Amino acid sequence: MHVTEYYGITDDPSLPFVDVNVQRDSALFVDPRAIRLDRSNRPYAHLAQADMTSFFNTVSNHVLFGDQQSQAEGLRLLQAFREPRETRLGLARAGFNGHGGSDEVGHWIWQALVDNSDAFRRIAICTQLEDIPLFVSGVGNDITSDLTTRIVYEALALFTGEMLKQFPEFSAGNQQVERVTVQVWDNQGRAWVERGIDLPVAFGAPLLLVPRNWARPTILMNAQRYFDVTILGYLQERETTIALGTDKILRPTKDTLRRRPTVNCSRAFITRTAVHAGDDGVNLTRRFKSFVDAKFTPISTEVLKSKTE
Repeated sequence: MHVTEYYGITDDPSLPFVDVNVQRDSALFVDPRAIRLDRSNRPYAHLAQADMTSFFNTVSNHVLFGDQQSQAEGLRLLQAFREPRETRLGLARAGFNGHGGSDEVGHWIWQALVDNSDAFRRIAICTQLEDIPLFVSGVGNDITSDLTTRIVYEALALFTGEMLKQFPEFSAGNQQVERVTVQVWDNQGRAWVERGIDLPVAFGAPLLLVPRNWARPTILMNAQRYFDVTILGYLQERETTIALGTDKILRPTKDTLRRRPTVNCSRAFITRTAVHAGDDGVNLTRRFKSFVDAKFTPISTEVLKSKTE
């Protein structure tokens, strides 16, 4: 049963929120790059963008300081996540619980940042939250969505509050709106805090609404896409030559490159290639973002419906 059906809201293609199935998770993910690209000028969008920047910069600073206290605090921030369930998005069995909990996920991210701290600082190839899945093994759609949702939770709550005002059906009749205490990121205090937030309740569980353009079946910045488009493209450029005595351009195809035993989509290979390119003055992550941003289009209503059945 979808949000619109449960609350008696007219199902309209112009709905500002994702019309999720309120009884189970849907295979859609909160995408940090889509949030970054939100130009709606709405308060919740500004807050979400500020939260993502604040969180990543705080963790990065702890990595770069490098002293024992900073390391302990940076790791603690990454391991303090509680998996968000209220959006009804993602794959519940493949989130934090399926990957050994936030302690393990936080350790993966922290270790990748620490192990590559010199390169990341020198070349600036990992500078935003959405860069994490490109370089951290085990972090894909579901975990990126969980991390992002928790970091921007307060912004999502602000959006949900706007929807409660715009659609009185959420609190009409016997429908409930309850105050719940949740973990949110405080971008001013740069810390996790507990806050009371009013959320609608569906089938006995709080519901956190998500702007329709923030959810996607696959996150925009994923490692496979980075590898296919930018990493292989850079390798092609590096090996492009002109045949001796002719004007013929010789360029290996991406399929040829993929067949090489040393070329693969592992995070280790991606990181090494991005670092080597950076040493040559080419920032592959920045190049990839330009590609992603230029290709960005919102997910259609038809696709959203198909993913929430």
